[in-house]
Amino acid sequence: MEDNKVSDIPKFVEFREEGPREGFQAEKRIYSVEEKVSLIEALSETGLRRIQIGSFVSAQRVPNMANTPEVARSIRRRPGIRYTALWLNKKGFEDAAATKGVDLSGMMALYTTDAFCKRNNNCTVDEMRERQLEWLAVYDAHHLPFEVAGITTAFGCNFAGEVPVESVLASVRFVADICQAQHRPLPIIYLADTVGWANPEEVKRRVGAVRELVPQARIGLHLHDTRGLGPANFYAALQMGVDCFDSSVAGLGGCPFAAHANLNAAGNICTEDMVFMCHEMGIETGLDLEKLIEAARLAEQIVGRTLNGHLMHSGSLRSFRC
Repeated sequence: MEDNKVSDIPKFVEFREEGPREGFQAEKRIYSVEEKVSLIEALSETGLRRIQIGSFVSAQRVPNMANTPEVARSIRRRPGIRYTALWLNKKGFEDAAATKGVDLSGMMALYTTDAFCKRNNNCTVDEMRERQLEWLAVYDAHHLPFEVAGITTAFGCNFAGEVPVESVLASVRFVADICQAQHRPLPIIYLADTVGWANPEEVKRRVGAVRELVPQARIGLHLHDTRGLGPANFYAALQMGVDCFDSSVAGLGGCPFAAHANLNAAGNICTEDMVFMCHEMGIETGLDLEKLIEAARLAEQIVGRTLNGHLMHSGSLRSFRC
């Protein structure tokens, strides 16, 4: 594992925007189709190639996602952008598949603790893994490639506490074994800091451990800035060669099912702030930073309170360099 502790910083980083889903799911106020569509269309102007527009989940549990089908149908789609959505069960998938404007992809949801898995899915970690075999059959029937395997609470869990590295690797082995047995290419392995437990050294340690186990896999991170370590964790991941990140415009987001959830806490790592970091380091992203800042300010206007992004309030360095 020693050789995997430090990797070359990538030359290009991909950002997958989750603000329209992560950003609104935990909010108490219900946002209109028009408000959501305006933000999604602003993000569509920035160069992003994947925008998660909402989720197909229980409207009772997540009321702000009830209008996701109408949002999807109302977007003025731009070529080259995938407008994705989240689902947790077969009904949600069927609803997504039946909705015009949603780009489907095969994804596997895995967990490290029974406590969190039971609250989200009413089953244990092992039972959830067995369900994923059924999902692969569903994706095959719809001719969808298996693209992403996400590991929830990969750094720690508010319900169960510390998460051993071995619990993360058990999920990775499950994915690798399935892909080998079924002659599938490995998906992107996403490690999710769902409730804000990660720190830079643990990011390096866990990314390194996963890389050692499946060196051929691409690794992505879903980071939260719950306790202020989001940017530091992002930078640590860059040092490990990670080149794919979920992020959220203006730092929107958060998990509504986490213990002690607080709407004033920071959400996901902020898209425009992390893009700024990349550009200052000479890393390409393919994104228009100024348009991202405009989208972040629109998000703040829609939500109606000061959001956690920095660049949206300070501006970039462009005017100082002209």
